[in-house]
Amino acid sequence: MNRTTLSLIAASGALAAITAFAAFAGPTASGASAPKAAAELPVERTSLLCPAPSVSDIADTSYTSFTPVTQGTASTGTARLQAADGQSADGTDNSGTGKGTKGPKGGKKTADQPVLTPKAPGTPVTGDTSGADAPALIGTAGGKFAPGWTVQETTEVAAGTGRGLQGVTCTSADTDFWFPGAGTSADRTDYLHLTNPDDSAAVVDIELYGKDGAIKSPLGENQTVPPHTSKPILLSTLTDEQQADLTVHVSVRSGRVGASVQALDDKAGGDWLAASTDPAGSLVLPGIPKDATDVRLIAFTPGGDDADLKVRLASPDGLIAPAGNDTLHVKSGMTTTADLGDVTRGEAGSLVLTPTDQSVPVVAALRVVRGKGDKQETAFIPATAPVGTRATSADNSAKGTTLSLTAPTATATVKVTASAGSDGGTATTKTYTIKSGTTQDVSAPVPSGLKGTYALTVETVSGGPVYASRTLSATESGVPGFTIQPLPNDRGLVAVPKTSEDLSVLQK
Repeated sequence: MNRTTLSLIAASGALAAITAFAAFAGPTASGASAPKAAAELPVERTSLLCPAPSVSDIADTSYTSFTPVTQGTASTGTARLQAADGQSADGTDNSGTGKGTKGPKGGKKTADQPVLTPKAPGTPVTGDTSGADAPALIGTAGGKFAPGWTVQETTEVAAGTGRGLQGVTCTSADTDFWFPGAGTSADRTDYLHLTNPDDSAAVVDIELYGKDGAIKSPLGENQTVPPHTSKPILLSTLTDEQQADLTVHVSVRSGRVGASVQALDDKAGGDWLAASTDPAGSLVLPGIPKDATDVRLIAFTPGGDDADLKVRLASPDGLIAPAGNDTLHVKSGMTTTADLGDVTRGEAGSLVLTPTDQSVPVVAALRVVRGKGDKQETAFIPATAPVGTRATSADNSAKGTTLSLTAPTATATVKVTASAGSDGGTATTKTYTIKSGTTQDVSAPVPSGLKGTYALTVETVSGGPVYASRTLSATESGVPGFTIQPLPNDRGLVAVPKTSEDLSVLQK
């Protein structure tokens, strides 16, 4: 290749770079117009990670996959949910064992054998498994299946540690997670599940913070998660300290992972603890059950300043201050708790945290108990992001599903759509108005002629931000089994700037 050719290539590259810069630059002095407002377009690819559901031999687990119908999507696409078995994209075994992993129904699953394959947007697809050998799952969706793709993992355990109903919404991979509400006390068996969807190993640090600050845990440093595998870590093996309320921080040095905490109690059941939303000055924790018998708030601030928070309950009639717990002082680097008791008093409720003065970023979660004595069951509500354009919830039933909606700052109107059933039924839609400062447990629409399970999509139509959660309930042998999943934006749409070439910058 001669120098003239190289010069032409270099000039072309420079021109392309300048054109790209011009496309995102602001108006020029010559009066060039600014870029148009960004358009929201459907995402073209989505990945989800589901943790291994249970260590119990008597666990029964169901999976539900759903993609809402989204305008503007591609006409084709695929979605696959398969075992995280250490297989790379080319089929090479990366697990270090030379063995695959058993999938649902006990069959050995490899990278080429999907556990669950969705058929069409708008209709849920279900699958089930049982026992303690069910693996973690890695899912990918593209084209028409990608926007808003949601997978729910729900497990029933009849007896033993963590007995009751456990549920988790499968999550995307990320590099930073906060889990206020975990524990290492003698009656707790808490596992941190880390799943690596990529072809290279991920390196992770796990930090623990208790009531007195950071807990020394050298074993939490430099944890390696091999490619296409999931790694459950028993938190009590990382420290000798036994504490009922911890904040777990997961930071990824290289790569990315999905992370969830399975928090199990010897006597009071258990559930999955999803990560709190990113540290923020104000937080919303939506959907405390009406009949909650005990609610505990766990909060943590990772910055160098203490946080002083107003604590308010968004009830059906407006914001109220819980008696004796209207403020909370959170010391920097220390996990702080507040026992709120039966704070909802038989009404729908959500917790709203705001700064009393200076805004200091915090993370938070609620540990919620229903029932009394040996009939107790536990679930968690982490602080979550608002619904935004749309949120999606899979695995709902005609009975036992509660949808909770909160508008903490301004009245809002939302549209709720019940999808077709997994085995039959016709979709239906209802619209609700949520008054400012209130929470409503709405009577969610149910598909006409429903057979099987269905999905709910929540869309903000107008007004202020809306926060939502979905509760599943299933009472067995007098134990009020339940699990709560917050409903943040399903990230089905992405803002894409409208740009155009502006060659006038070449004249500068």
